[in-house]
Amino acid sequence: MTNPPDRPAPAALCVRGLGIRYPRPGRPELRIVDDLDFEVVGGRMHCLAGRSGSGKTSILKAAAGLVRPNAGVVAWSGTAVTQLGDDAVTALRRRHVGYLDQGGVLLSGLTALENVLLPAVPDGETRARGRAARDLLRRLGVGERMRSRPEELSGGERQRVALARALLFDPPLLVVDEPTASLDRENADTVIALLRGLADAGTAVLVSAHDPNLIDAADSRTVMA
Repeated sequence: MTNPPDRPAPAALCVRGLGIRYPRPGRPELRIVDDLDFEVVGGRMHCLAGRSGSGKTSILKAAAGLVRPNAGVVAWSGTAVTQLGDDAVTALRRRHVGYLDQGGVLLSGLTALENVLLPAVPDGETRARGRAARDLLRRLGVGERMRSRPEELSGGERQRVALARALLFDPPLLVVDEPTASLDRENADTVIALLRGLADAGTAVLVSAHDPNLIDAADSRTVMA
């Protein structure tokens, strides 16, 4: 079903009234965020900016459907995933959201190409997605490293392999946690340019950062105290 001409498509990510709290035995619960609103549409990059420990990672995980918030709604392209069961969220996330955690963790026993293909394993699509995985590695400048294992890659190369994995299903929403935190300036600027290019090509990109260069590259920002 298409949207009427006068009604825009829903945002790839819409967060309304988000509240996240963690219990602490014998002490008051830890409030990460209360009543947070923001959205990210295709073709834009939104940044959660702030110091370490300000709750950025918790918000990203809620936005990516990896944790359930205590309050509020998270919607992907108009579907309120906070109202779905865990299995339904997992199935929808596989196609709708690419998630890259801090540091771009790769499995050491697998090659770069095999790491990129991991999201295709549950559905038995590794063969069908092989060409897409190789193309992504080439586009991200690590095509010559696809047979290398993580310990043979530089930090910047590992980050780009992890980014290729997050993009395997061409998701409309990409969620990335502190992608430049552990990189030198040259590799960090390369990753920023890649993320900016993805947004310019139509992907909705949500990043967290305290890197001024990455914050400046975003179209909009939410500043965490």
